[in-house]
Amino acid sequence: MDSFEKIFVHDMYQYLNQKIVTYLLVSQKELREGKKDYFVRVQFQDKTGPIVGNIWNNATSMVNLFEEADVCKVEATVISYKDQIQLNITKIRKAEDGEYDLVDYIAKTNKDTDLMAEQLFAFIDSIKDTFLSQLLKSIFDDKELFTKFAMCPAAKSWHHNYVGGLLEHTLSVTKICDFCTNQYELNRDTLITGALLHDFGKIYEYQSMPSIDFTDEGRLIGHIPMADYLICEKAHKINNFPANTLMKIRHLILSHHGELEKGAVKIPQTIEAVVLHFADNLDAQTTGVAQLISASNDPKASWTEYDKLNNRYIYKG
Repeated sequence: MDSFEKIFVHDMYQYLNQKIVTYLLVSQKELREGKKDYFVRVQFQDKTGPIVGNIWNNATSMVNLFEEADVCKVEATVISYKDQIQLNITKIRKAEDGEYDLVDYIAKTNKDTDLMAEQLFAFIDSIKDTFLSQLLKSIFDDKELFTKFAMCPAAKSWHHNYVGGLLEHTLSVTKICDFCTNQYELNRDTLITGALLHDFGKIYEYQSMPSIDFTDEGRLIGHIPMADYLICEKAHKINNFPANTLMKIRHLILSHHGELEKGAVKIPQTIEAVVLHFADNLDAQTTGVAQLISASNDPKASWTEYDKLNNRYIYKG
């Protein structure tokens, strides 16, 4: 594998039917059984997006040459399969230290992080309830917690799965909820507080370097119970924090996934909880579809890759 200039994922359509050599980060790998023999399906990424690669020959031995979260040196032919750019891999090995810059492989929000933080703190400052204001400030004014929050992804794969994704998603959900307070009779302080805190437990659920994955706590406990625990811990340190107010905020956190089958501890049973669930889902699903369209790396393709999570293709128009 000779020396070369790095080719980023979003430029690979320009090398259709050509052999390339580049470095890519492995986000997922799976040994699968095909019609004739085993093959390895690899999900790669760099900072410009994801791409799928397949190892068709010597799969059972080559699958052991690298692990998930490794940056690998890859030799492959760029192909188009069902209007999606993919790689047929002929050689692959784990890259050595000094061969790559990790910055090239970590996807980040394209939004202005400082501006998003400013807007988020403006929502906190708008809370009139003194107890909820103290609760929010005890969490977001903690520099260590906020640094983790601002760097955290909001998911492993479907939506906002990049550094800064949690801040971006939280702000979007809060804006949607704020809009709803002008349309419906809602307790704004309760709803906005729930929106700001609904996914805060993800700072404990995910690690993002070099690729996004669950922590042990994330797998065993999950972000909803961890956010609930943090909120209770902080509220109990505030003198005379009203039990009824805490109960309502906890319900927002515990029910925001909407259905027990989708990870909710309780189904939404207040009007604010109903709004938060749909606001959360609206932002997650819309951003997930937008990312799917963006990841469709052949500009001539009319449809995205098949979305297994939602059982559909998305028309790009």
